[in-house]
Amino acid sequence: MIGVYDYTVILTYLSLISGSLGILVSLHGYGHPYVGVFFLLACGLCDAFDGKVARTKKNRTTLEKNFGVQVDSLADLVCFGVLPASIGMAMLRTSEKFSDAPIINEVTNKRDWYVVLLFIIAVLYVLAALIRLAYFNATEDERNKEMSETGKMSYTGLPVTSAALIFPFVVLLHFFTRFDFSIIYFVTMFFVAILFLGKFKIKKISGAALYFLVFIGVIEFVLLLLFIIRNFR
Repeated sequence: MIGVYDYTVILTYLSLISGSLGILVSLHGYGHPYVGVFFLLACGLCDAFDGKVARTKKNRTTLEKNFGVQVDSLADLVCFGVLPASIGMAMLRTSEKFSDAPIINEVTNKRDWYVVLLFIIAVLYVLAALIRLAYFNATEDERNKEMSETGKMSYTGLPVTSAALIFPFVVLLHFFTRFDFSIIYFVTMFFVAILFLGKFKIKKISGAALYFLVFIGVIEFVLLLLFIIRNFR
């Protein structure tokens, strides 16, 4: 079989599986954004350590390295591009304000136009994530050169993996304030898409800062779990 199947890509594969399950659950008629967010957080956890795991293999071939880079970006598009948009769709479906809007049928009132606009934002968000990841791959040589010259690596624009912390936070606010954050979720998605394509520099996060972000993700996971247990038992 073609492809790479050793431990260096196992976390990337697990991330993709989690992202795919999150999309299917969120878009299913009985799905819910609560559950989708759990899968998004799981994707973020896998992504935080997949690079570290891959680098532990010292004798990786050029094929294995190139394959790892490409499959990581493809998985990120699914997990941090399509999945957050799918969670947004689930929020609309479970929202009292928008759940009965006739998207497929003729748009008849202002509320329905809002929903069409939100759908457009979701699609543009996925497109921005795609462009961001493609640019990331196309500039890999420049980043490696910067790393060899300065010992530091920086990214242009907001990394798509930031979605693993941003959108669960918005959903948490939705849970604990009892306020319908559906619109705010999509507004956040719009601005995050813009940040994906921004021309500002962000230093690569590593060491203690990385573990701190993982800790925040764990806190979000626990809070979501406690909320669901309290409200759905």
